[in-house]
Amino acid sequence: MSQGIQTILFPVENADSTKALFIKLLGADPIADTPYYVGFEVAGQSIGLVPGGHAQGMPGPVAYIHVDDIKASRQQVLDAGGETVVDVRDVGNGRLVTTVKDAEGNVFGLLQDA
Repeated sequence: MSQGIQTILFPVENADSTKALFIKLLGADPIADTPYYVGFEVAGQSIGLVPGGHAQGMPGPVAYIHVDDIKASRQQVLDAGGETVVDVRDVGNGRLVTTVKDAEGNVFGLLQDA
């Protein structure tokens, strides 16, 4: 079961300047501000900045579909001719993420909360 796209992550090199821009654009302060992630919650949407995200395989902004079973959802992508870009990993507090590519080459993420 999917809860839709609720998270969008942006790879950044300069987190401080990008964070300042997003504070102005979103009209909100970050709810998380760490060396590896800066997160905002606006209108039910999670928007994150990922320092060093390009080096982690993020080609650009990645939209994450929230799912109940990340492994089953990833298998659906693979069965439809897609591929795994970044394998399933725990990013903290039991939150699992993976980045995949569909058969057309579109990159997106899957996210499962504990």
